[in-house]
Amino acid sequence: MYSKTPTGKASKGSVSVAVSNGRLQLVFRYGGKRHYLSVGLADTPEARKLAEMKARTIELDILSGNFDQTLEKYKPQRALAVVVNPEEVTTKPPQPNLKDLWQGFLEYKRPQCSPSTMKFQYSTFTRYLENLPTHDLDRANDIRDHILKAIPVNSAKRFIVRLSACCTWAMESGLIQENPFQGMASQVKLPKSAANNGMGEIDPFTASERDAIIEAFRDNLVCSKYSRVKHSHYYPFTFFLFNTGCRPSEAIALEWRHISKDFRWISFEQAVVEGENGSTCKQGLKTQERRRFPCNAKMQAFLSSIKPTDCKPDQLVFPSPEGKWIDTNNFRNRIWTPVLEKLGIEYRKTYQTRHTFITLALENGLDAKDVARLVGNSPQIIYEHYAGNKRDLCVPEF
Repeated sequence: MYSKTPTGKASKGSVSVAVSNGRLQLVFRYGGKRHYLSVGLADTPEARKLAEMKARTIELDILSGNFDQTLEKYKPQRALAVVVNPEEVTTKPPQPNLKDLWQGFLEYKRPQCSPSTMKFQYSTFTRYLENLPTHDLDRANDIRDHILKAIPVNSAKRFIVRLSACCTWAMESGLIQENPFQGMASQVKLPKSAANNGMGEIDPFTASERDAIIEAFRDNLVCSKYSRVKHSHYYPFTFFLFNTGCRPSEAIALEWRHISKDFRWISFEQAVVEGENGSTCKQGLKTQERRRFPCNAKMQAFLSSIKPTDCKPDQLVFPSPEGKWIDTNNFRNRIWTPVLEKLGIEYRKTYQTRHTFITLALENGLDAKDVARLVGNSPQIIYEHYAGNKRDLCVPEF
């Protein structure tokens, strides 16, 4: 926690934990001044963990430019007086509040989660937490009731699950004695419409719609008023999505080194995701480290036709017009949506190209277990969300 430079001085932005008269305090420099901030706790192993957690919070705030110069954010809660008997009054060491624990929990989770998870999930949960009427762990029931009133029920349940995970981590770290949110989420009943295992709506395109969209991109059928870039630039990207069922983030990150020289297979190994500081390339996939996709004759011919001569191994297969990663928001708003409107096809997100591939593969006789291997899902997901919901159902003769 306390880092020093080769000269022996503390590095810029570092916060050290010190002891003064048996009490813990944080020592650091900011704005040319040296600060001494009391933690409000005696020097014990458990208190040191809390002090180190607060020190980490201060360091991150200094580095990110969010340092609270009033220090109110970092000051300890006031100790609680507890009457033991009519003749004796003792002081109970203050227990950390939920907001303090959450900051430590985020740092614990950060190395384990993808940047997009931290940005789109945990940043949302952090906003929920900041808007709670209290962060007192003794009022966990009040916190739960507020969450259920202020947040949609499916999001509320996920938030309570994370709060419970946070407190479980705090228990294992010796910061608190019990988890007041344990079992709360299981008592929250979701309506059937909300229980979809995070899959989102599965609304695939038909084979004819798929072919019409690909043709429109190839022939540059639509001229967008929002962009000077020809839609045909994105024809390879669109063709690839419909014919591999990969996630758009996987296609955007694909480099030529991931495709065999004879075009017989593709190795999906990374994805471009939105992180806290913008787009970033993440090694590994959503549900696995890597996935090998076998190319049929059509895909082999396609890849051969678009590969530049003398291209570098780390060159993007589907670059933006500027040679960078494709921006999914710009693609959706300026390219994808106008094409669907021009064709008179009901709008669906680009991700539905994946659902389309899976659905058509099943309808053309491919086994669900094999489809799962191709797209990086479990057979259970394929059976539950695709195989049981084919468009046409008929009763065979028997």
